[in-house]
Amino acid sequence: HENVSGILAVGTTGESPTLDWNEHNKVIGRVIEFLDNKGVTIAGTGSNSTDEAIEATAHAQRMGVKYVLLVDPYYNGPSSLEICREYIGPIARQFPDVQLIPYIIPGRTGTQILPQDLATLHKIFPNVCNVKEATGSLNNVESIRKLCGKDFAILSGEDDLTYSMITSPEIAGNGVVSVTSNIAPRAVSDMIRHIQQGNIAQAQQLNQALKPLFDIITVKTQEPTDFGPVLCKARNPLAYKTLMNILGMPSGPCRRPLGKMTRNGIEVVLAAIRTVYENNPEILIPIENFFDVDLKQRLYNEKFLERLYYA
Repeated sequence: HENVSGILAVGTTGESPTLDWNEHNKVIGRVIEFLDNKGVTIAGTGSNSTDEAIEATAHAQRMGVKYVLLVDPYYNGPSSLEICREYIGPIARQFPDVQLIPYIIPGRTGTQILPQDLATLHKIFPNVCNVKEATGSLNNVESIRKLCGKDFAILSGEDDLTYSMITSPEIAGNGVVSVTSNIAPRAVSDMIRHIQQGNIAQAQQLNQALKPLFDIITVKTQEPTDFGPVLCKARNPLAYKTLMNILGMPSGPCRRPLGKMTRNGIEVVLAAIRTVYENNPEILIPIENFFDVDLKQRLYNEKFLERLYYA
């Protein structure tokens, strides 16, 4: 109902690192069932083990999935050439009817497939014609576009760079796999649609209105300890799941080792969502209507913060 074109099942925001493979497969199945062909299901089947990724992709294909997201292999950190030869290449060869979406996010994985190797894969395999790009470097995305050509789909993996990636003539991005769309799906999809239709002023307004939500995907605070202050970094999906709980959207707690935010962190989240609510309430009205909640109560009453942060 909120104009999204599909759902990514078990990406990072879906806490994929702490789901076992049975749970992975169950979530993918439920998303397919829920969407009922009204949108695209993308299944997160990437791993730091190629054999595991092949098994997950085979299972997703048996369930009818046509698109899979393959995150660069984390921790063991193969080179770009190895990612090409020993990971994406073998999966592309084995599943020619499945569209692969390499997911480049070096801040999480400690490795990165480079534009040249991505272009090599695209040249060899017709089913490697998309990427989710979350390096934070517009120069890197420009290189991907230049080397992979205009028929290659570039999806932003960084909400705050989506507007730049799609409006830039050198990039001409095609869309976003968005964290913020868990809270504001219509506003994010409207921003993309406005850009594609040439309504740049409206798109710019939405980008500005959504900026407070883009800024809390990771929340950094200074916290006191008995041994001096420390930086506390609440990484996705902690801030968003906390926010969903505050708003009355059932999401439950994060799985360990993710836990709770600090009170300082919660204040950053509250400041962001209150800014959106006070300046652009229309962005959040769908939450009130669908979940039957009173956002004014939930955003300004302490009782809705109970047990959501470390004492």
